[in-house]
Amino acid sequence: MNAATFYDKSKLIYVFSALAGVFLYSYPNYFIMIRSVVFRIVNILVFSFSFLLQTTAQSTSAEECIKSIMQQTPVAGLSVAVVKNGKIIYTHSFGSKNIEANTPLTDDCLFRIASISKSFSATSIMQLAEQKKLSLEDDISDLVGFKIRNPKFPETVITLRMVMSHRSSINDKQGYFTLNAINPDKNKDWAKCYNDYEPGTGYQYCNLNYNMIGTIIEKKSGERFDQYVKHHILDPLKLYGGYCVDSLDNSKFATIYEYNDSLKKFTASPAAYAPRREEIKNYVMGYSTPIFSPTGGMKISAPDLAAYMIMHMNQGKYKGKKIISKESARQMQTIISEKEGYGLAILTTEKLIAGKSMTGHTGSAYGLYSAMFFNPEEKFGIVVISNGCQPSYSDGFNAVIKKTVNCLYDNFIATK
Repeated sequence: MNAATFYDKSKLIYVFSALAGVFLYSYPNYFIMIRSVVFRIVNILVFSFSFLLQTTAQSTSAEECIKSIMQQTPVAGLSVAVVKNGKIIYTHSFGSKNIEANTPLTDDCLFRIASISKSFSATSIMQLAEQKKLSLEDDISDLVGFKIRNPKFPETVITLRMVMSHRSSINDKQGYFTLNAINPDKNKDWAKCYNDYEPGTGYQYCNLNYNMIGTIIEKKSGERFDQYVKHHILDPLKLYGGYCVDSLDNSKFATIYEYNDSLKKFTASPAAYAPRREEIKNYVMGYSTPIFSPTGGMKISAPDLAAYMIMHMNQGKYKGKKIISKESARQMQTIISEKEGYGLAILTTEKLIAGKSMTGHTGSAYGLYSAMFFNPEEKFGIVVISNGCQPSYSDGFNAVIKKTVNCLYDNFIATK
């Protein structure tokens, strides 16, 4: 820079400074306003930096805790999500997506989440009930299309509400992969599907209940079950997942493993993602529904399951999108069986986190274990999915899942 240029620029700076001084002197309120804005910006930056430091410390502590769990107990992989104040604040994945290929688990991996799937089916039923296409007090026989009666109590109507709450007196002794199991015209041993107590008076968890519910969804909506859930729950919430294997990117599937405790070995369970193509080719609407397993066949990632969970925590809404009414959400979360804490595909427990009443569901199938639980009053929730771990239990929960849930609670929710 030559002397003349420097002189010219210095002169401009001097003139600008002088004008600025005159302006601020003449209009002191502008100076106060500018100073106030600067202070606000500084405060926001300081708060954001402090929050970032705290979140980083919480994440580091939680990840060390989870890695310790995985070192102490055989675990193929874990994918987690934490919700606080109604928002997802943390997601992370640990371990392997595929042990043999040595590929790491990532947050966008899809899992067959097992029985948490029942809540998607129940949510669909509540939508249809709101549209007056059915009632929870309807006779299940009329909805399914063949006689559903406990032969020991032939005069007692088995209602849709009984089926959804596992108080139908129906069991899985004849299987649940086809409705033939309980259809008197298809199975000579159909009577074995019923327990000895009167419908509505006792509880037994039963997968066949929810495969029948999937059939009802088809009959009353006119849409194939997997398509109904996609169009009326997943798509409105902008979630990626579904019940039909071939409709999804199978490169995202996390391999599910059974753990053999005696052999200390993980074995892959390919049946978890069986596409059932031949059965789908010969699909009969309103009868073949168990092919998609409404009782346990949803495939979804941990973060997207957390978003779905928030919808239930917010009594049917997520990001301004209403999926079910407040009343429907309340009914699903209301305990019907006191001892079990079960409502309509949603249970309430105080055994997962000490001192906290948690609402949600668990899942286990093919070696996978999953949990989706939230506290509706405090607006926090936790999702944990393992694609394979040691099958030991604590207070009715898989031990690895329970330890991981508590680890996340201690680090992200309990700490201020």
